Amino acid sequence: MFFNQIHTRMRVVLLVVSICLVLIVIRVFYIQVFKYDKLSHLAESLWSRELPITADRGEIRDRNGKVLATNITTTSLVVIPNQIKNKEEVATKLAEILGVSYDEMYRHISKKTSIERVHPEGRRLSYEIAEKINNLNYDGVYLVKESKRDYPYGNVLSHVLGYVGIDNQGLSGIELEFDKYLTGEGGAIKYFSDGKGNRLSLTEIYEEPQNGINVDLTIDIDLQLAVENELDNVVSKYNPEQALILAMNPKTGEILAMASRPNFNPNHYQTSSIEVINRNLPIWMTYEPGSTFKIVTLAASLQENTINLFKDNYYDGGSIHVEGARIKCWKAGGHGAETFLQVVENSCNPGFVVMGQKLGAEKLLSYIKNLGFGSKTGIDLNGEASGILFSLDQMGPVELATTSFGQGISVTPIQQATAVSAVINGGILHKPYIVSKMTEPETDSVIQLNKTDEGKRVISEETSKMVRFALESVVANGSGRNAYLENYRIGGKTGTAQKVNNGVYMVGNYIVSFMGFMPADDPEIVVYVAIDNPKGITQYGGVVSAPIAKNVFKAAIDLYGFPKSSEVMPKEYTWLDTKYVKLPDVTGKSLEEAKSILKGFKLSTSGSGEQVVYQSPEGNYYVEEGSQVSLMLSN
Repeated sequence: MFFNQIHTRMRVVLLVVSICLVLIVIRVFYIQVFKYDKLSHLAESLWSRELPITADRGEIRDRNGKVLATNITTTSLVVIPNQIKNKEEVATKLAEILGVSYDEMYRHISKKTSIERVHPEGRRLSYEIAEKINNLNYDGVYLVKESKRDYPYGNVLSHVLGYVGIDNQGLSGIELEFDKYLTGEGGAIKYFSDGKGNRLSLTEIYEEPQNGINVDLTIDIDLQLAVENELDNVVSKYNPEQALILAMNPKTGEILAMASRPNFNPNHYQTSSIEVINRNLPIWMTYEPGSTFKIVTLAASLQENTINLFKDNYYDGGSIHVEGARIKCWKAGGHGAETFLQVVENSCNPGFVVMGQKLGAEKLLSYIKNLGFGSKTGIDLNGEASGILFSLDQMGPVELATTSFGQGISVTPIQQATAVSAVINGGILHKPYIVSKMTEPETDSVIQLNKTDEGKRVISEETSKMVRFALESVVANGSGRNAYLENYRIGGKTGTAQKVNNGVYMVGNYIVSFMGFMPADDPEIVVYVAIDNPKGITQYGGVVSAPIAKNVFKAAIDLYGFPKSSEVMPKEYTWLDTKYVKLPDVTGKSLEEAKSILKGFKLSTSGSGEQVVYQSPEGNYYVEEGSQVSLMLSN
């Protein structure tokens, strides 16, 4: 009996021990197989340390691959407090080299942390300072590679590009809007240390950083430089409160150039106010557009067939009365009898009031909204405003009248450029965009490609053609004549908008603007110029802004090779203008015939014979009156 009890107990003990052994084996197996990676990582983390290596941000480039934002390699200081033996000596030396207080440096190297980045004193050190620190050869003091953003063109395109903070995070512009793509993934140099933080002589591990995605813009930096130069001249000549120029392709919505003043240098953003940095005027600024908005009223009137530019007439006596309000024309006494084409050429406010009345509030407002006013265009930049319109129930007779010529409403430059592009490109409204593609940094293969959207039709092709004709006539015969370029077809509209302060229109303080495009028969570029309160000059869009747009068009001709046209609408010259005449083509004529035809020009001949086989300049194009003409003769 007794032995049976012992035997039973032994079997129970054996069973329990066996179960425990099995459980231990299972547990060991589980740890070795299923938990190995996690526990190994935890163990490694106790004795491994990392010296961080920042990744390069992706480059930002223009449409032709020219680099607008890149990176330069700098050096930064990090310390491993546990490895520093003589903290007082190290703090003294480092404080002396970096030009900071001993207390501040001692605070860094005495922290209870495995690794301490000396910020901001030790960030992005010059070569000379980094070399001095390296020569100290102190344990626990390390210099690591750090990437710093660099903008080769300085102030150029600053509001579009934006800037990055000291830790390479995008804070405005493209840098902010596409930060998640531009930001790379940092790497590190891994080393091993004991429990006291002392470095062990084990193999280091190098984890290579992954650079960010490259972003290519629709911007043409060469056109951008021309635009920036014009704005610099404006600031120097007129000392305006603000100024902007916007250029885009009306057929696609691609932004070709975008700039404003005041601007800033993203390499030294700390020297500029946050208000200047964040105000990208072409998309942020809202104001009453003035007469450039008349293009919308004109397009709606032609589309609805409420006016005929050539047959319908209007008599401008200098003002028009609407519900007791007197709306004046800019010309004292008015323009007298006009066709509606002349109303457009003369930018006659009373005439446009009549256009608005013929359309009616509901119809005009529907065109305004259909062209994108009152809402954001959706351009791929941060900080876009939406503007303010009258609602239909707020639009009484006076509001209808003022809206017809661009007063009492608020719009943005990008809205205007986008709407006018639709009006003159054949009638299709496209969404504007500034990023064309994103590419992988190593292979430059395209990751994402932005294309022009299909757009929506807002007016007919025939109406668009008529608007282009009218606006070309404005430049040849009307208020936009200072944008006229001999031998090139340019259309456009001037604007002079009185500014509002606390609900009251200011005296002698205007935003003067010009909206233009070329070639007028098949537009490839739209240019919008707006100058806020230019000083020392008569404040009219045709006087200030039209010549600036003309210079931008000249730059575009040089860059894109827009051909001359023999079908340019002739300009009505004033006594102040340098006069141009169409040069006759005398090739194939005899020398005597050529001399007779070219009376008034200075002639020179080369070659021998009696027949003209070549002439320079080419015939049928405009040249300055009385200019030099060279003839090549042969038999």
